[in-house]
Amino acid sequence: MTSAPGQANYFRVEGGNRLEGEFRVQGAKNAVLKQMAATILASGEHHLHNVPHIDDVDIMSELLASMGIGSEWAGDDHLVVITPGASGIKPLADYELVEKIRASVVVLGPLISRLGNATISMPGGDDFGHRPIDMHLAAISELGAAFTTSHGYVEGKAARLRGADIALEFPSHTGTDNVLMAAVLAEGTTTISNCAREPEVSDLARMLNSMGARISGMGTSTLTVEGVPELRPANHTIIPDRIDASTALGAVGMNQGEILLRGARAEHMEMLLRKLRELGLEILPDSAGLLARSSARLRAVSISSLPYPGIATDFLPILVAMLSTADGDAIVTENIFAGRFKYVDELRRLGANMTTHGHHVAIRGVSSLQGAPVKATDIRAGAALVVAALAAEGESRVYGTSHIDRGYVDLPRRLTALGGKVERCSDKH
Repeated sequence: MTSAPGQANYFRVEGGNRLEGEFRVQGAKNAVLKQMAATILASGEHHLHNVPHIDDVDIMSELLASMGIGSEWAGDDHLVVITPGASGIKPLADYELVEKIRASVVVLGPLISRLGNATISMPGGDDFGHRPIDMHLAAISELGAAFTTSHGYVEGKAARLRGADIALEFPSHTGTDNVLMAAVLAEGTTTISNCAREPEVSDLARMLNSMGARISGMGTSTLTVEGVPELRPANHTIIPDRIDASTALGAVGMNQGEILLRGARAEHMEMLLRKLRELGLEILPDSAGLLARSSARLRAVSISSLPYPGIATDFLPILVAMLSTADGDAIVTENIFAGRFKYVDELRRLGANMTTHGHHVAIRGVSSLQGAPVKATDIRAGAALVVAALAAEGESRVYGTSHIDRGYVDLPRRLTALGGKVERCSDKH
């Protein structure tokens, strides 16, 4: 939903409203983009269900289309991807699309695995620090691929991938996904140790297994892949988005009220729920998902991001926003990505009392925030600013809505349905 010429899109947020009602958790952004890439691995008609209608899905569809792979919506959350035979796939991921989302790098593994060659532009995405793909290339090289880099592109070739024992330097979510998709058609057995354990990685593995892959060890730090000669098309339902759920939890925590998070899975965010309960939220299991209540000012607690099952880096912006009005002092530490505290300056515009010190944010909770114009710098920072603006006195404008739309299904509508006041607007010049 890019701004048209002469327009600046923003969300107009009026704060101070109690939240009540039902929030349907969307399908997981960090799962579906990798699963769309996995459709490269098999010819035919793939059916993906519970797909969030977000801008990143549209961009990934465009990227696949540029390779000769079609897609169409068969319902609100049902995406059909049509993959041709290998000769009909163009193994080139061009700059104009790749630079929009970092997740596009995951086409590398399936292209090398199925076609034996791939050329991709160096990936872009959110603006919060350098995130190299060297680990992806090193791991896939162990399967037998050779890579060269020239003029901003990475080119990979492999006559035949063969299984190997691979130890990742860091349990990277995207790195694990890429190597996993490269390994499923490799000859022999591959073990991937120190791999990411996120629910989205396990969901990708389950989808691949439904296509005929032979993967074991889901949810552990070691995945074992027995290569198969070919795969069949997928029919898979994407898991709920735990980051989307955390956004709703943050909103009710800061504004008080009671909401049902339909579809939320507690087992995917146990550490987060533990911290939220320490902050003062009441969170209860429900047959439809989770019930969350907040009736008093939150309590300050210190938090650090860690690889799963620790607190995800994507949770931190919401948690920092919540701590801005919590009672007491807290330290929040970012251990995953450098440069991810750019949104702190925007929270300060709303009246937050917080300072950054390298990988740390020192927060002294204030009794209330005040409405102000702010700007999103990435997807999760944008959502955090909306959540904070909902708790601020008066009116706020959250600019940079294109970031938010990349990862959230119509966030203004869903928060307004809970009693918040969030409106999509445009300034015309």
